Amino acid sequence: MSATLKKLLRHLPALLGVVLFAGAIYVVQKEFRGLKVADIQQALADIPTRALVIAFLWNLLAYGILTFYDRLATIYAGETVSYGKSAFASFCAYTLAHNLGFAAVSGAAVRYRLYAHWGLTPLQIGKVIVFCSLTFGFGGLVLGGSILVWEPEAIPFLGAYLPRWVLYAAGGAMWAVVTAYATLSRVLGTIKIFGNVVELPGLKMALLQIILATVDVGVTAAIFYALLPDAPGLTYPRFLGIYLASYTAGLVANVPGGLGVFDTAMLLGLAPYLEAPKIVGGIVVFRLYYYIIPLFLAGGLFAGNEVLMRSKGVLGRAGDTKGVQAMGRWTPTDFAVAAATGAVALSGALLMSVGLLSEIGAEWAHSPFWFVGTMSAFVPSLLGAGLMVLAAGLTLRVKQTWQAAIAALLAGAGFTAMQGGGAWITLALLAAAFVLAPFGRAFYRDASLFSGKPRAGTVLPLVVLVACVGMLARLEPRLAARDRNSFWDIILAADVPQGLRLSLLALLLAGLFALWRLLRPARAVADAWDDTARRRFAGLGAGAPPLEIDGVIWGEAGRAAIVFRRVGKVLLALGDPVGDAADRISAIWRLRDLARQDGQTPAVWWAGRDYLPIYGDIGLAALPLGADGLPIGDAQDAPGPHAERFLVCSAERDLPALLPLLPALARE
Repeated sequence: MSATLKKLLRHLPALLGVVLFAGAIYVVQKEFRGLKVADIQQALADIPTRALVIAFLWNLLAYGILTFYDRLATIYAGETVSYGKSAFASFCAYTLAHNLGFAAVSGAAVRYRLYAHWGLTPLQIGKVIVFCSLTFGFGGLVLGGSILVWEPEAIPFLGAYLPRWVLYAAGGAMWAVVTAYATLSRVLGTIKIFGNVVELPGLKMALLQIILATVDVGVTAAIFYALLPDAPGLTYPRFLGIYLASYTAGLVANVPGGLGVFDTAMLLGLAPYLEAPKIVGGIVVFRLYYYIIPLFLAGGLFAGNEVLMRSKGVLGRAGDTKGVQAMGRWTPTDFAVAAATGAVALSGALLMSVGLLSEIGAEWAHSPFWFVGTMSAFVPSLLGAGLMVLAAGLTLRVKQTWQAAIAALLAGAGFTAMQGGGAWITLALLAAAFVLAPFGRAFYRDASLFSGKPRAGTVLPLVVLVACVGMLARLEPRLAARDRNSFWDIILAADVPQGLRLSLLALLLAGLFALWRLLRPARAVADAWDDTARRRFAGLGAGAPPLEIDGVIWGEAGRAAIVFRRVGKVLLALGDPVGDAADRISAIWRLRDLARQDGQTPAVWWAGRDYLPIYGDIGLAALPLGADGLPIGDAQDAPGPHAERFLVCSAERDLPALLPLLPALARE
């Protein structure tokens, strides 16, 4: 496979997410143009108390079932962990994964943090993560296969347009995967998947996995189903098919919580049975129950656990490194970023839909503010699109993205207040800004525009963004005359001249892309380990490492560096960054960026304690090393000093490849 094709495939998930999100907006614009805020509010008020209670009980049961994922996983890993501890880890990990949408990263970080404290080795934690990831998918395979065989018409789009035999074959294939897993668990000890050796759990454990996952998916769907009014033809199996298709679309889109994509798929799938306001009412309460309330509850519990461990002296104190101190060692950053990303993305979707809800974006002439009439009515939807871009930037911990998101939220609140389109929207945006504001220390990276010397690659996006804003301002009189309330409304409207629609679309895409380029960190570039690199590295106050080195990567300000070696699919840093303390954190992140650009995973050998929180932020786990450079046990509650040096890596993926290399590294 060529390097160009590999690069394109790495960007395919992001591109697919953008396409699905754009398609979601198109569907809502076309099919549900008549949605009104008052109708949605009435639909929410019409949900019976009994339905709310039943849905809440289903929600408790769903999260209760998830706790047994981790319980079984720890047994499979060969370590007895009490149910209370495994339930706590499961609740925190899955809540974070649900809201961020990146279960393999966000859930793993929380599990490593907790299970390492409870005495599990990195290999055991890796087994727990793999087990939980596999279990999570089996329920969809079993129930999805069942729906495709018995209720294929329930699947939106596919059921109506594909031949029955294709649907039956797809359902049979899903069952075959599950059956093969159970069979292989009975007859084989291990299998190799994508180059990784996976230890199978045995037939009994495999059957428990499959049953548990199937019940979990069915119960989660029941939360939503309980919130909907009775509708002719909408049986639970038929609803289950719609839910599975919508949830899968949200996962594929790879946006936080499937936001927008899951909701639109549910709207489309349920449209033949229920009115749109009633569907939206169910979506709102479902997200409140299954996503929002658990996120803040788990965040509070996780933060309390961190404080408790520190008060007991269980966690080692970080060093006095300036960058780590600036980040804030007590902040549970995984939950901070999850809450911030979810709040900003939800606010962006809300502002983008403002013009689609006919009560919002009404006549500006009624506003008491004299200058409102000179401004375009679709500005809130533009701010919403910008917030969706900023939500993605927040996951990269960029400080300027955090600042811009707060500014955009406040601006959106001001616009909606001046429009007089519903105080609840203004309050929701202000609440999102309030949620985001305290977490400033969790965003400690500089955007490319603010790191290092200005370059064409950083200045050009700024020029493009300013030009796009200026050209939009020049188009404003023509757009305002169209009596449209969102940019999507204009782009998709048949009565608007095609040249105007294409101009607006081109300016919008160019502006959003420029914004993304401005607010993301600069592209990571490594230097070969030649005489020039050696002299520059020595100038940072560090001697040349007595190891074989392939290259060196510099911090964003060029005042810190990390040397590394390429080991198969691993980009292995040889020690912590050296140089200016304020630039070392950016060097760690650029190591992570370089690894992703090259299709590798980052790791660090002989890392100290000072930067363990930062390594955790990029999804890596710390394995304690002995004086010989080999992994040792490091029970945090054992008496005596803990290890001072670590191998930091993605243990469930890379540890088998790195372990044989460690003795040679120690000898060097």
